[in-house]
Amino acid sequence: MAEPVEQLGPAVVPDPCGPLEGVRVLDLSSVLMGPYATQILGDLGADVVNVEDRAGDRNRAMGPGPAPDMSGVALNLLRNKRSICLDLKDPLGREACLRIASTCDVLITNLRPGARRRLRLEYSDVAAVRGDIIYCQAAGFPSDSEHAEEPALDDIIQAASGVCALYELRSGTPELSPYVVADKVAGLTILWAVLAALYHRQRTGHGQLVEVPMSDAIAAFTLVEHGNAAMDVASGAAPGYGRVLTTKRRPKRTSDGWIAIVPHTPEAYEAIFRAGGRESAGGDQRLESRLSINQNADSLYAEVEEIVRTRTTEHWLSFCRANGIPASAVRSLRDLVDELPIAEHPRTGPYRLIPTPARYGTTPATVRRHAATVGEHTDEVLAEAGFEASEIEALHRSGVTGRSRTTTLQSAAEDPSDHS
Repeated sequence: MAEPVEQLGPAVVPDPCGPLEGVRVLDLSSVLMGPYATQILGDLGADVVNVEDRAGDRNRAMGPGPAPDMSGVALNLLRNKRSICLDLKDPLGREACLRIASTCDVLITNLRPGARRRLRLEYSDVAAVRGDIIYCQAAGFPSDSEHAEEPALDDIIQAASGVCALYELRSGTPELSPYVVADKVAGLTILWAVLAALYHRQRTGHGQLVEVPMSDAIAAFTLVEHGNAAMDVASGAAPGYGRVLTTKRRPKRTSDGWIAIVPHTPEAYEAIFRAGGRESAGGDQRLESRLSINQNADSLYAEVEEIVRTRTTEHWLSFCRANGIPASAVRSLRDLVDELPIAEHPRTGPYRLIPTPARYGTTPATVRRHAATVGEHTDEVLAEAGFEASEIEALHRSGVTGRSRTTTLQSAAEDPSDHS
């Protein structure tokens, strides 16, 4: 096993294998949602086998990077995974996939229902070779809904699950979030759903089918706070959390920059008002309670904005620290990237490593493998699944592994119409 690139977080008794050592995951997902979940599983010690077509996962081309098949996204998203190349539409490729699945604890896919049926890689097919497997099918929409077969990229799910509507409530125009929030929240949902199923299997010995529809995951995520008063059926109230929907909820301009500041208590507002020249905020009905503060966020934020623009960012940061008011200077993406540790990829050279945010005292997350080239571990994984050297060579000659056939093969993982 490769040496860890970097150990993340403090450890009393370091264990570079991580808390999921011994768990094996077959990754039949693509682009971002599923690969994000499996990246984290890999960081936590799972052995992740990533099935790609000969062109590689589409995240390999999500923007520029140090090599044509290694985008800046893929450098982190494909780490801690072994890559194998299989044409799943070829019967030999399907059979090889099932033999590998028989050695795995978890299978994660975002193939849509029709594609899973055509490939004969549904839960029942995989459970026939590994009865206790955790089979997680991620999709745009629930499998029993009228939209089950529809393609669903991040933008579509933002529109379908209330994210775009939040912008409309705030500014009058529906908009898309400037990051792929649906893919990443759904990826995290896949992660905890799989971990819970693994825990259940540990207690009972039983595997199961797990479904994670993106639309449900993002709607649930959105409605935590924006369901708000509408959760009370009798009230007839409109959904939406007013404090975060006001256009005044935004970074404040200082005399030399920008700052985010949240004076969320009456005492905090009074301190800022005094700093701005108001002798007393006594009697201000907006500050009677936290509820009244939230209900009057628009006017309160506007006053704070006027006061903050009179002093420097550093002045307000010191002021907020002294008064226990949450605040931060507005940092750029370049600031964040420049702080990342640098790792050395054996093929592409140095790259910025995004650390795993969870820190374990005795089983820290590690980066044990850099992002692999397409199909780099095909022979290794096939051998582990019981294939003889002659069988592996026969698969290569057939073109199933993308190595020999001269005609272009379009696999299920290659066809965007098959994936959510």
